[in-house]
Amino acid sequence: MSQRLRPDLRPCLATPRDLPLVEEALRALARDLDDPFRASPHEVARALFGPEAFAEALIAAEGARPAGVCLFWPVLSTATGGAGVHVSDLWTAPSARGAGLGRRLLAAAAARARARWGARFARLSVYADNPRAEALYRRLGFERELRAAPMALSGAAFAALAREGEA
Repeated sequence: MSQRLRPDLRPCLATPRDLPLVEEALRALARDLDDPFRASPHEVARALFGPEAFAEALIAAEGARPAGVCLFWPVLSTATGGAGVHVSDLWTAPSARGAGLGRRLLAAAAARARARWGARFARLSVYADNPRAEALYRRLGFERELRAAPMALSGAAFAALAREGEA
């Protein structure tokens, strides 16, 4: 389904008053990916707007409903030689898919990261069962990193490692 570019779908940097839209969009992404959504509104607000905020979000809306969201934060890569941006979540509403909103959200995140952190690259992960998202990323020039594979540490194992570091 290839729709025309919709000029009304413009990403904006999320503010605290946008928190309900951001959370609604992130919950929709989790549903679409059949992922759990465990972040409380407090955790999302703290990450985006707290005194030690470490992430940013771009939001696009259709009236009072979210049309798209992009959640991102800075990273540093010695191999790449500087700052970059990690996009952890990108979602567009079914009504906005094919209208260029995913590209606009990623472009706005890249521009913001370059201006704010001097970012030179972007990283993200894509689920193997999401070929439409992978096709978008490839059209934009993203490539699979063959030497690196994402790994995760959570739950009791993360807590044990953190306690070890506190000792």
